[in-house]
Amino acid sequence: MNATPASTDVRQHILDVARPLLLRKGFTAVGLTEVLAAARVPKGSFYHYFGSKEAFGEAVIEDYFAEYLERMDALLAQPVTAAERLVSYFDDWLNSQIDDESQSRCLAVKLGAEVSDLSESMRSALTRGTGGVIERLARCIAAGKADGSLSTSREDAQALATVLYQTWLGAGLLAKLAGKRAPLDIAMAGTRQLLGLSPDTFSSSANT
Repeated sequence: MNATPASTDVRQHILDVARPLLLRKGFTAVGLTEVLAAARVPKGSFYHYFGSKEAFGEAVIEDYFAEYLERMDALLAQPVTAAERLVSYFDDWLNSQIDDESQSRCLAVKLGAEVSDLSESMRSALTRGTGGVIERLARCIAAGKADGSLSTSREDAQALATVLYQTWLGAGLLAKLAGKRAPLDIAMAGTRQLLGLSPDTFSSSANT
């Protein structure tokens, strides 16, 4: 159950209750009235924290990526080899993108194409967030090459990280269209191949 505005920071409360609405319906289909009703706050409170719906959308994206990158940092800081950390991260992605109702949990997948043509500030927020993901992947790939746990033939860690992230974004979209996780399983197999890992290397790694 969502906390009421009286028991938590109002701005964060609005962002928390709005995210599942946007994941389910998209940005343009969710009206201010629906957000206010879900958050149980007056219109004045909304405009106190967000000057416009566009500013609100940008804040939702920034909040999503702040939480996402914090979780990613935790997964990539585990005291194991860099290869194991990467497999753990992608395992977590695979198992968290589709819930019991086949609902994508990735805001980048849900809003990317929709808002990029609507709002420059929201597009920039998505670009910053996805850039943060790619940068972390690149660092871990470089660490894997250094500790010998990755045998990829790709020399440019940043380029490989970009390819992997694009692969998983595409797989997330296809999984959403199909309502099945099969595209994500295919992405995992391709990821292992690109990283130079055999199909059973670090299989069934623990999901955090």
